[in-house]
Amino acid sequence: MIEARHLRVLRAVATTGSFSAAARDLGCTQPAVSQQMKALEAAAGTPLLVRAGREMRLTQAGEALVRHAAGILAGLAAAEEEVAALAGLRAGRVRLVSFPSGSSTLVPTAVAAMRADHPGTRVSLVEAEPPRSVEMLRAGDCEIALAFRYGAAPEWADLVARPLLTDRLVGLVPQEHPFADADEVDIGTLAEEPWIAGCPRCRRHLVEVCEAAGFTPRIDFATDDYPAVVGLVGAGLGVAVLPELAVESVRPRGTRAVRVSPAVQREVVALTLPDLAQVPAVAAMLERLETAARR
Repeated sequence: MIEARHLRVLRAVATTGSFSAAARDLGCTQPAVSQQMKALEAAAGTPLLVRAGREMRLTQAGEALVRHAAGILAGLAAAEEEVAALAGLRAGRVRLVSFPSGSSTLVPTAVAAMRADHPGTRVSLVEAEPPRSVEMLRAGDCEIALAFRYGAAPEWADLVARPLLTDRLVGLVPQEHPFADADEVDIGTLAEEPWIAGCPRCRRHLVEVCEAAGFTPRIDFATDDYPAVVGLVGAGLGVAVLPELAVESVRPRGTRAVRVSPAVQREVVALTLPDLAQVPAVAAMLERLETAARR
């Protein structure tokens, strides 16, 4: 195998014309230069240098190798500099995928902190709900996926999951609703209400919670758009249960948020692949997401 250090020595010999002069330029001994040239010729499988009087001259194969060596060594130097920049967070990128309420609450603070601390690192964002966001992570379409789960999620066993916060779900009722001023409402008392449901995962969990309370919710409207949920509730068309992050991310006009019992909550996590967790830019972004979640 041809090694970069051997190419550097060959180029020095070609430039200076002798092993001793090359050794002086490289700051090593003449025997070391001779040994490296023997190793390079063995790897190449052909002589690269011939002695002509007191000088060393390149064979045709040696000339070809020196000609390519310039580009190879220049490319290697550029690669080393780029890797050093990435390791030092002077460059690089982090692609985030997040569910909408995470995008509007946690992500802005975390990205702003990342940009302030490491302006050379580019951070991008697209939105997707789990499980689609998790599929994107596994497919290599992002480095970090913000996701949530109700209870355990064994399908994430192969991923690094950084817990960010526990997001309690709250009831949302029209401001003229009989329970609008209540401190807490048992979800069973809403059994006869028309319901407005959110994303498919949240919708499925809503049905499970209501069935555990002894009723099946009558879902009149279903939408992935949280402002639409708020608008429908505000218009008196039904009640809903939303994560606190979602309520925080919109202006709940015409509605009241009330605690529901039994308590319902979801865990918000940042997911990445085990190897990606060691990448400096990804590790730094995970830290800032954790900091944003604590505020």
